[in-house]
Amino acid sequence: MSTVMQSQPQPADDPLVIAGVEYRSRLLTGTGKYRDLNETREATEASGAEIVTVAIRRTNIGQNPDEPNLLDVISPEKYTLLPNTAGCYNAEDAVRTCHLARELLDGRKLVKLEVLGDEQTLFPDITETIKATETLVAEGFDIMVYTNDDPIMARRFEELGCIAVMPLAAPIGSGLGIRNPYNIRTIVENASVPILVDAGVGTASDASIAMELGCDGVLMNTAIAGADNPVLMATAMKKAIEAGREAFRAGRIPRKRFASASTPIDGAFF
Repeated sequence: MSTVMQSQPQPADDPLVIAGVEYRSRLLTGTGKYRDLNETREATEASGAEIVTVAIRRTNIGQNPDEPNLLDVISPEKYTLLPNTAGCYNAEDAVRTCHLARELLDGRKLVKLEVLGDEQTLFPDITETIKATETLVAEGFDIMVYTNDDPIMARRFEELGCIAVMPLAAPIGSGLGIRNPYNIRTIVENASVPILVDAGVGTASDASIAMELGCDGVLMNTAIAGADNPVLMATAMKKAIEAGREAFRAGRIPRKRFASASTPIDGAFF
């Protein structure tokens, strides 16, 4: 009889720290696009995620008492709920949505800020995102900000007081993977706050590459919820995040143009 080995959590000496709280999992997951709440629950549990993002404008967490409530399957006592401003196209709407999230979640101030530029590409509107960031930071919110993969803007958001910067790997929901690894690496190398890839991951290897680049974590939704088997994909993503982080910590060998024998012949007996 074969024995199925359970994936081990990240070591206790390597936590992800967000807003002063330590997490073992570096995989953050979304709650949209699943077939039903039961599948949402099963995939979230399989992913091992401890931080779960919620689109306040699209998800019922109590504001509609006659509809199914996400909190019935994703308990705030078990998970850190990360409300996001998905669907907002200007700073005013994003700020208003964060106020609503704080009211619905008993004063919690951790939010994921995204202000989109248009409905086709879903790229961030950086000007509006900066405006919303300035307002929300002044009001005491802890901002994890969605932005493009521009190292200069990533640094700017850190300077504005964001507690984490979340550059896209590719357009939201595209599944194209890490399109510009050099920019992501540059952002990581120059940051003093957590950097988490957000958007564009399509499969487990994409998540692993993000972690091998040195990212502190990855947030994904469509890659899991849109898979043929979301629960199995959630398990794959959990393992990919862990493997990528371990590979980053281990330190890869340098790339070389020519072969390097695994077993050197220097000093061999003939």
